[in-house]
Amino acid sequence: MLKKRVIPTLLYRDYGLIKGVAFDSWRHVGSLMQSISVYNMRDVDELIFLDITATNEGRSPDFNLVDDFADCCFMPLTIGGGISSVEDVGRLLEVGADKIAINSAAINDPNLVTKIANKYGAQVVVASIDYKKEEDGTYQVYTNSGKVKTGKTPLEMSSILADSGAGEIMLTSIDLDGTMERYNLDVSREVIEAVNIPVIVSGGAGSYQHMVEALELGASAVAAASIFHFTAQTPKEARSFLHEHGFHVRI
Repeated sequence: MLKKRVIPTLLYRDYGLIKGVAFDSWRHVGSLMQSISVYNMRDVDELIFLDITATNEGRSPDFNLVDDFADCCFMPLTIGGGISSVEDVGRLLEVGADKIAINSAAINDPNLVTKIANKYGAQVVVASIDYKKEEDGTYQVYTNSGKVKTGKTPLEMSSILADSGAGEIMLTSIDLDGTMERYNLDVSREVIEAVNIPVIVSGGAGSYQHMVEALELGASAVAAASIFHFTAQTPKEARSFLHEHGFHVRI
């Protein structure tokens, strides 16, 4: 049985880590290297690093930056932000990424996922999907850090990217991101039941119980940021809580 994972997410802009609410109201939350050092000591399952401005600025990932901090990261590392080609993925793997998270480029051209998976394996590709609720009550997928509406629902986009060869889906609620209120269980359930690849639920975790609720749906992992930046809760304590609730986790 595969172990359930608790994955801290680091959002990077310019020269430091930031965290916001609903992809807005950003505030600085500390040093990248310091955070990696802390997560090394806390023996986390995986780490996700997202450069949230690369795509909107039209630039590639900062390969030199990744090369610098990947050497100090003693856990599986997923890198996202600015990836737009198979060549970008190759360079990120060379400098220390274990997996890549691809959002805007994959949603705009799902065939890119197929090309990456064919060359490096589906296990390398985390298809990242950001979504929010519209006035009519439907949910729509957005790209470019929540700025561009795609006209696709999370279910439609997840199915497309899974069929295109993605190894995992990371599903993030823009509305709940940073609120620490809860995960969006309705959308998460719909996607988890529809695709045959692992789903990482993201956006809104504020307690270990929220993680339990997402994993009970069948999620393979939960990703979180604010809960670890702004409270005393830790990934290790989260795993212990999940273990006590019957989940197969790394102890």
